Amino acid sequence: MRIGFDARLVYYQQAGIGQYILHLIRGLARLSSLHEMWVFRSRKAPPFSLPKHVRQAKLWTPSHHRRESAALVAELARKRLTLLHSPDFIPPFGGRFRSVITIHDLNFIHFPQFLTPESARYYEQIHRAVERADHIITDSDWTRKDVLKHLEAPPERVTTVHLAANPVYRPITNSQEVRRAVTRYGLPSDFIIFVGTLEPRKNVPTLLKAFHHLREQGHDIHLALVGRKGWLYEDIFSTMTDLKLGRYVHFLENVSYEDLARLYNAARCLALPSHYEGFGLPPLEAMACGTPVVVSDRASLPEVVGDAGLLVDPDNPEALSQALAQVLDDDDLRESLRGRGLMRASEFSWARTAHETMSIYEQVLQTESE
Repeated sequence: MRIGFDARLVYYQQAGIGQYILHLIRGLARLSSLHEMWVFRSRKAPPFSLPKHVRQAKLWTPSHHRRESAALVAELARKRLTLLHSPDFIPPFGGRFRSVITIHDLNFIHFPQFLTPESARYYEQIHRAVERADHIITDSDWTRKDVLKHLEAPPERVTTVHLAANPVYRPITNSQEVRRAVTRYGLPSDFIIFVGTLEPRKNVPTLLKAFHHLREQGHDIHLALVGRKGWLYEDIFSTMTDLKLGRYVHFLENVSYEDLARLYNAARCLALPSHYEGFGLPPLEAMACGTPVVVSDRASLPEVVGDAGLLVDPDNPEALSQALAQVLDDDDLRESLRGRGLMRASEFSWARTAHETMSIYEQVLQTESE
């Protein structure tokens, strides 16, 4: 049977879902399978680095185009697929193939006020997507429960498949390599790191208030905010100005994965007080580097971090400040979190993600043949 994987989004988005696609197709390509596998890329993208037994083809239809569904069905008709995996929430509505989709989170349902008109138009198809899909993959049990609650999907058709950290995130023993990266980005030796898009659900103003309290308590520490500007980020800068933190907060964009691994290794800890995460890769990446993590006790973050980090109420700046102070001041705690984090991160792998995903394909194909 012929399995297709829609990888067009990688051309438009390298991070987030783009990384999910890249790591998953590489993992799937390593699995032995009796099925013929096709990976579809944007016509503007070069071929993926995949084994020769994985077939590749260009598609002309752009991701998130208004006429995407109809155009994609027409393009794929010639491929005679048995199954298509759509990793970006929405499948083509039509075609004679079975459909597997991945729903990464329901951020667009919980925070509709933060959507652009184009995003709102795209995600309003989600109910139809759930009806069309033969199976739905979610990144976490939290998101699975969200899908069952808000989209009323049949439980037997929704399966959690956890993600994993990019293998580039690991402990780095070359201290000079780490120091060079710190210097290159203009950071001091002592800093807390935050990684994520600067948008309301990431709760950065609360982190700034906690950071301000830390400094008032005598901690000579800086804060590195790594990520691009998203929507409604102005509150972050106004909070920073009001608290007079300009000298101590560093905004870093376009940081490579290799440099981010070095910064994780250099940071005293990661802080991520998000209100909502469908999975939360930054804590997993930090733990894979041996960096202690302090995260929100909401949504999927407790599921990802387990007992390997400190969990705090994201609405309480003082609690966040106290947790950060614990990590900064207590060497034994920091070393314990480092060990537990490395062990926790090792439980997630892209090989496992690929194996569990292929098992879902097999389940859907088995239903097809019955």
